[in-house]
Amino acid sequence: MKKIKKILFKIIKSSKKIKHIIEKYNIGPFKFRMDLGALRRNHYAYICFNAAILAKKLGYKKISVLEFGVAQGSGLLSLEKYTDEIQKILGIEIEIYGFDTGTGLPKVDNYKDLPYHWKEGFFSMDQSKLKKNLKKAKLIIGNIETTSQNFFKNYNPAPIGAIIHDFDLYSSTKIALNMMIENKIFFLPRVFSYFDDILGGEVELYNDYTGERLAINEFNLNNEDIKISPAYYFLPRSNINWHHQIRIIHFFKHEKYNSFVSTETFLPV
Repeated sequence: MKKIKKILFKIIKSSKKIKHIIEKYNIGPFKFRMDLGALRRNHYAYICFNAAILAKKLGYKKISVLEFGVAQGSGLLSLEKYTDEIQKILGIEIEIYGFDTGTGLPKVDNYKDLPYHWKEGFFSMDQSKLKKNLKKAKLIIGNIETTSQNFFKNYNPAPIGAIIHDFDLYSSTKIALNMMIENKIFFLPRVFSYFDDILGGEVELYNDYTGERLAINEFNLNNEDIKISPAYYFLPRSNINWHHQIRIIHFFKHEKYNSFVSTETFLPV
């Protein structure tokens, strides 16, 4: 029976039409739809789900998810839906925080911010409309230079287990990443992260010396105890773009970094 289920799952997964129907009408349990890739933002669901699993293994009851770059807010609305489902499955409460200027991208004039691709005012927000639609996510409105300074003091978030980086720019992403340095106690020992603007195409021409990739590289260069690494388990077996946009942030000096969360997968000799 298990073999038949696996075969059926592979057939459904390979059919875009069937996946579209499942996504549109929410057919089947949440994890089934996530594993199938039949969620609008599967990457959001994936990092939240796995962060919650890790938190549960480590004994946490609650975690937080951050989205840097909210725009019109469809990502936050998706997070609300997914985290409600995850809480039902795993019993882990999830707080959501969304950071945004509220007025779109700030002025772009540094080559590291790719002014040939981004422009001031892109991705503006209708704040009043979004606030009416949100149920539990908290909006942190303002320039990240300012909002990053008092966020932890003002909100005292549950340990952060998942982060969506969608600030687009090198300068903003750098500040967002640096929030981790002096606030290690507010994170899980390993944090599932998604970086939206590190692949692109022939127009963006993302590289390791500008944009989000540069911010990641500089952070790794300047910090010994916190490192941002690709999710290497995806790379050999996947042609799905977002798999290559997942990064795992390791807090090596975290008090629970060495806590055992695995299983014995081999037979004793």
